[in-house]
Amino acid sequence: MDLEQPCPKYKQAISILGKRWTGLIIRALLGGSCHFSSITSYVQGLSDRLLSQRLKELEAEGIVERHIYPETPVRVEYVLTPKGKELQEIVEAIQRWADRWTLDLEEGEEPEGGRARRGP
Repeated sequence: MDLEQPCPKYKQAISILGKRWTGLIIRALLGGSCHFSSITSYVQGLSDRLLSQRLKELEAEGIVERHIYPETPVRVEYVLTPKGKELQEIVEAIQRWADRWTLDLEEGEEPEGGRARRGP
């Protein structure tokens, strides 16, 4: 890994995955197909407009697929593509890091800037 110059592919990956809420949306989809409302419930604080935008971006990158079922009412489900499913190892690695290095928060509590544990 060359640390002198940033790799263009790494920069592209970070620009996709580093957007606010994207990691949580991907995590929600790791459990299988989800409806829009299920993702909204999982990612508390995420507006419908922004979720729609993020899903479109992830779909354009080939990470998420949208399945439309012509029923009444129309049913739409989102699922990770094989490319998206490969992110599971990364999500798990981030979770291990978070378990070790971040403060324990109550469910739904937002972290404050600059506070983190120093280790186990």
